[in-house]
Amino acid sequence: MGGTGDWGLGTGDWGFGTASQSPVPVPQSPIPLWYNVRMAKRQPNRTHRNSQHNPQRGSKAGRVDPGPTLNEEGAIVKDWGGKLPIALSFPNTYYVGMSSLAFQILYSRFNAEEDVVCERIFWEKGGEAGGKQLLSLENERPAEEFDVWAFTISYEMDYFNVVEMLRQANLPPLAADRHASTRWDGAEWPLLIAGGPGITMNPEPMAPFFDVILIGEGEEAIPQFIELCREGLYDDRSALLAALDRLPGFYVPSLRPSNRNHIDFRPVERLWVRELYKHPTHSTLYTPETEFSGMHLMEIARGCGRGCRFCLAGYVYRPPREQPLDVLLGWARDAIGRGHKRVGLVSAAVSDHTQIDELATELHRMGASISASSMRMDPISIPLITAMAAGGSQTLTVAPEAGSQRLRNVINKTQTEEQMMRAVSLASELNFPQLKLYFMVGHPSETDDDIQAIVDFTLEAKKRFNRRIAINATPFVPKAHTPFQWEAMADPATIKDRQRAINKGLARHGVAVRADSPDWAQVQAILSRGDRELAKVLLAIPSGELNVRTFFQTMEAVGLDREHYVGKWTVGDPLPWDIVQSGVSENYFHYELRLAAQDKTGFSCPPDSAGCLTCQACDPGWAFRYGDNANRPVPGAKGGAWRAQDWQPWTRLKAEKHQTGYGAVTVAEIPLHMRS
Repeated sequence: MGGTGDWGLGTGDWGFGTASQSPVPVPQSPIPLWYNVRMAKRQPNRTHRNSQHNPQRGSKAGRVDPGPTLNEEGAIVKDWGGKLPIALSFPNTYYVGMSSLAFQILYSRFNAEEDVVCERIFWEKGGEAGGKQLLSLENERPAEEFDVWAFTISYEMDYFNVVEMLRQANLPPLAADRHASTRWDGAEWPLLIAGGPGITMNPEPMAPFFDVILIGEGEEAIPQFIELCREGLYDDRSALLAALDRLPGFYVPSLRPSNRNHIDFRPVERLWVRELYKHPTHSTLYTPETEFSGMHLMEIARGCGRGCRFCLAGYVYRPPREQPLDVLLGWARDAIGRGHKRVGLVSAAVSDHTQIDELATELHRMGASISASSMRMDPISIPLITAMAAGGSQTLTVAPEAGSQRLRNVINKTQTEEQMMRAVSLASELNFPQLKLYFMVGHPSETDDDIQAIVDFTLEAKKRFNRRIAINATPFVPKAHTPFQWEAMADPATIKDRQRAINKGLARHGVAVRADSPDWAQVQAILSRGDRELAKVLLAIPSGELNVRTFFQTMEAVGLDREHYVGKWTVGDPLPWDIVQSGVSENYFHYELRLAAQDKTGFSCPPDSAGCLTCQACDPGWAFRYGDNANRPVPGAKGGAWRAQDWQPWTRLKAEKHQTGYGAVTVAEIPLHMRS
């Protein structure tokens, strides 16, 4: 569900949002007697072969073989008696889903409730077409036997897998059909709820499939959801939906029209967590069968204040917040003590953490091997890069996104070529085996000269780094709730030509070029900007026959125009995602779009995300939480946003004296309670 951000937790591409794992007990409501009777009739509890919590481990009596052995640490197996059963799904493979930090945290958060049993269900390629029953991992229970089925959706392309999983589980895919029918035994269908960055900012293509969609970050919404399910799930389902609809952040599509011109239009307020430090945002499950293979992941900060105009994560998680240094070190110390010395730092911009230098230095001192999800180079954090190299990191990743400074200004990516080349030189000096460069192709206003600039930039980097260099040339896809939400996507033929030009210019120099499919990127753009009509397409594609051709043939068959979804839109017209009140005003997005048209950079959040109401993501209580502006830890913005090119990370500012309400002090000398 949504931001590590899934269920709206907060780690963006790394998975769901970072759900709360607070050890504070939540008051329990009594489970209805008839529900206890129903649960007692369920089949005997099965076991997870590798769970350290498995009470039957080592015993063969009454055991059901769950299939292939999974080498996991942290899995939780519970008896179903008298408990609310929740299925938690990441609509992709086990390998991908278990790589999601948000998914892991949500699993632990649900299971922290004594009267809740949460089990995982993953998508399996060919499962529906092969007639394979969709079962939970822990106890091999059929998906339809759960009373709540929660999905965390990080990526639009997983929408296809959601529909496939519903069919495989023999559920009517559409919420309206489930509301109008019951299971074979007369029981109601599971309540379906979804969240996550892929669905939070534009839920409409998925809206017909779900009973409830969580908009924003879910840490503080999850306890409310569980409590309402305790009270109403087994009584009047329509009353439960109405109760959820009255809460901020819960979108019940059957009760809210999504067109802003409708007389009953009511936008849904995006949820975001103010006191992030109260919510542990780190790994709870470990397995070698994931992208990160047993690594201890920690979300060190949520959101990004840089304001790149194409970036969904930069707006879905505003304002930027971070976990305190002492908290992060405590999590790492505990993980290392349990044998997990590989530590992955997760954030939209890891190097922007206000104390990244101290964090990297101390983790290295502890003996941790450090990896980072994303870094900025303006300026580079030398302690972080040094610690990564010392810990054996194989690749340093730099994301110029565009080859020319003009186009970087257009997208509000303010790091200069000089800054990035310094990072490349440092990577060479520290003996990183590989340098990876990320570029996007098809940005608004992009020309052939900008494509040549990618080639030139890469060759300049090669002069400084004489080992393996690889680049990604990913198509630009317009995203909801960004300044580029109205922009057209370049046609696939143009993108292919430009990708070929990059490959031609670099392949002969030994640079590996990875170019993502422009055709599939166009499918993603349609889903990203789609409305409820796209549900017809998702339903109509035959099982096992998904490809680009069938997608567009199905669009045409149901009467939808491809160009409408990928073309340029008029500012001010209704948008499919108007139902989501993201916090950032449409006027602000339009202002940034006008600056982009002039090749100008715009604004960014101040490093302490305070003293500013420019984009309106912050409310006055948060923006002025330090009181007088003179008391701010970084008193540079003076009540407004910073120009993007003037953004200064704390790594530079914390060593300087600033005149505050406490006199001339460094950031480190300011009382702890005043820090963000």
